Amino acid sequence: MRCVGVDVMSSVVIGAGQAGLSASYHLQRLGIEHVVLDADDAPGGAWQHRWDALTMRDVHRVAELPDNPPPVHDGRRANQAVPASFGDYERRHRLPVLRPVRVTRVTDSDGLLIVHADDADRPTRTIVNATGTWTHPFIPHYPGMETFVGEQLHTVDYPGPEHFRGKRVLVVGGGASAVQFIGALAPITDTLWVTRREPVWRTDDFTPEAGRAAVALVEQRVARGLPPASVVSVTGLALRDQERAAERLGAYDRRRPMFSSIEPDGVRWPDGSFEFVDVILWATGFRPAVAHLAPLQLRGPGGGIQLDNHGRGTAAVRDPRVQLVGYGPSASTIGANRAGRVAARGVARYLTDHAEIPDRALSNAVG
Repeated sequence: MRCVGVDVMSSVVIGAGQAGLSASYHLQRLGIEHVVLDADDAPGGAWQHRWDALTMRDVHRVAELPDNPPPVHDGRRANQAVPASFGDYERRHRLPVLRPVRVTRVTDSDGLLIVHADDADRPTRTIVNATGTWTHPFIPHYPGMETFVGEQLHTVDYPGPEHFRGKRVLVVGGGASAVQFIGALAPITDTLWVTRREPVWRTDDFTPEAGRAAVALVEQRVARGLPPASVVSVTGLALRDQERAAERLGAYDRRRPMFSSIEPDGVRWPDGSFEFVDVILWATGFRPAVAHLAPLQLRGPGGGIQLDNHGRGTAAVRDPRVQLVGYGPSASTIGANRAGRVAARGVARYLTDHAEIPDRALSNAVG
């Protein structure tokens, strides 16, 4: 085992996106020794990988961080503005971020957690997991999808609207990303939209109160130990000014229920009819990137990781040494800052309640 020194860290934060930086900031303010391990080569979290056409005008409170002025929501590219902001924040607050360091798994060693990474193994009393969802895209399986000769792209692969000009594009998904893609593509090419359920549209303003209500619905699932639904899935959909052109073209009115199978040059509907398409764009969301936590057996019978405080906290009920931010109610940018603060307090509480680590555990971890 390649351990870093013989000292046991008080905490290790895994991930340096919005929630991870917020957690690090609050841990630092509490005087808790920690390190932040980030798998990316540069600051910015998932936002450095977003498509060029996504601007700061398209995002919602994405770069808000504690003790930091809110970003200007203008026409700058989000994949440049957010990483620049995050990098400046790390430097200004002297956050202990190490990169690129990829965590492969977290194990238990007689009361200590061992964070196994590609550079070394780090014994720690607690961890704050802030790995989000971007690295775990979800594409449902449909019969025949492996035979399709056109392009199949997920949100993570989206190259911008110009790539699709002149192609017939089938957008799959009922969330905000699908709405945004249609808004960008319908004015320049032929688009079709399919979802499993009828879209639910918002007609009121998305106020802070509405955001908190949406987060509460996700908290209820997490409190029951169920896999978390996305916050966006319970907020409803709304059209922004940049989607009005597609709306005038009727792009959102032609939504159809899901196809039953995929063929080499298109999709087959349940009634037997066929639709030719060049591209299938899967805007089907993400799942929590928590596979590295599997050795800790945090999942309950419902398939999710139950969090404390009736789902409003960040500590795993099965192992309070583990705080999860960017999971469940804090997977949205709405709850990321609050989750970082709650997680830091959870770490402080655990360290206070469990001040002694057995000598045998320490020798096993660093031996």
